[in-house]
Amino acid sequence: MQHAHTGFAVRAMAAADCHTVAVLIRTAFVAQPVPTDPAPSALRETEITVAAHLAAGGGAVACAGDQIVGSVMWEPKDGGLYLERLAVDPAWRGRGIARALVAATEAAARLAGMSRVHLGTRLVLTGNRRLFAACGFVEIAQHAHPGYAAPTWVEMEKRLEPPGAID
Repeated sequence: MQHAHTGFAVRAMAAADCHTVAVLIRTAFVAQPVPTDPAPSALRETEITVAAHLAAGGGAVACAGDQIVGSVMWEPKDGGLYLERLAVDPAWRGRGIARALVAATEAAARLAGMSRVHLGTRLVLTGNRRLFAACGFVEIAQHAHPGYAAPTWVEMEKRLEPPGAID
């Protein structure tokens, strides 16, 4: 799964990456452009919780040399592959890392024979919503966190063409 891009390469996440990925997730989520309410559960990620996510599904990391600059995890859920904890080092944003990690998730879904990738993102994170829309995801439902009357997050999905499908 090693894909080369300008300045970084994407590879499968390994157990040895879990500590670094947990730090990256917390760093990336703290650097969001607008505050989210409730606070993101991603801020509580640890080496142990990342290892549990990895064991439940899989993941990929983007590396610049030996430095992990992006990560994503996924797991089978609700008839598709659920993309979670997409994170890019703030100093490395805007270089296509998030798109490459989304593509790695789609490749994992296809490999597993799944026809959709889905995710949740906060309504206030309009940049995230635009990124996922640009990657082909559509908003399918809005949800509220427990204890909130108004929607706080949006569910998005991308239907994948079966292998060998004609465009």
